[in-house]
Amino acid sequence: MRRALVLTSEGNRHWFRASLPQRRRGFADIPQDRMIDWRLTAEDVRGVATTYFATVAAVLAFIV
Repeated sequence: MRRALVLTSEGNRHWFRASLPQRRRGFADIPQDRMIDWRLTAEDVRGVATTYFATVAAVLAFIV
């Protein structure tokens, strides 16, 4: 039996996906009325730098 890769009607949806609530835009833990701020903060830069240097230190420890 051959099946199409793309469902052509809403009646062909999977039973489990049909039972789920409608999907909302945005993140689940942020209220929808607030704007999302995508600016980098000093804490973000510090976290990236810490991760980078910890990874470099771990790689050097395995090499040496």
